[in-house]
Amino acid sequence: VKEVLNLSLLSSACDVVSAAYVSSKESHPCLRSVCDAAEKGMRSMTKASCVQPVLATLEPHVAAASEYASKGLDKLGEKLPLLQKPVEQILSDTKELVSCRVAEVKEAVSS
Repeated sequence: VKEVLNLSLLSSACDVVSAAYVSSKESHPCLRSVCDAAEKGMRSMTKASCVQPVLATLEPHVAAASEYASKGLDKLGEKLPLLQKPVEQILSDTKELVSCRVAEVKEAVSS
């Protein structure tokens, strides 16, 4: 999970979603109550002692899956360098590319 969040694209996307979540909570009191209750439930569940034995049992499997996922992410990062860019840069690059293509089409049509 940490490796995935270190990818610039996903990290910046999470920041955008997080900002929208916080903004929505602040704007709508009813939604804030529901979200606060869900957050409290998640915090208490992760601290519950009954969860610890299950986590201890799953730990070797999680470690193996984590190693496998890490290798996959490395390969994915090599093939898709886009993942290393933040959302804002991708949008800016895309707008620039589209603008250039539109200018080329206009030039071709006018000539």
